[in-house]
Amino acid sequence: MRQRQFHRKQQHGSLLASVAAAPGVVLGLIAVSAAGIMSADDLLLSLSGTAQACNIKGNITIETGERIFHVPGQEYYSATKISPQYGERWFCSEAEAWAAGWRKARN
Repeated sequence: MRQRQFHRKQQHGSLLASVAAAPGVVLGLIAVSAAGIMSADDLLLSLSGTAQACNIKGNITIETGERIFHVPGQEYYSATKISPQYGERWFCSEAEAWAAGWRKARN
């Protein structure tokens, strides 16, 4: 029996093309990551463009383990850091965050 081979069309250099087009932005993101303001995963999301569409921050409270999401414009949004190694994550919509069992921050 003859097996079919499936070939996937590759997107050559889409991320590399973006990086080459905006070296100042990339260096800025790397500096922010090195300063501890952004994790390496957040940096990769920013470079891939995903973080722009998925800008809701899913944060876990250390003391209680409570899962809270922050949307842009809320009081603690800019101060909230996402650490995926602790189960924190980005959401693309409030509905997605609610469905995953997270609640919206009060402030």
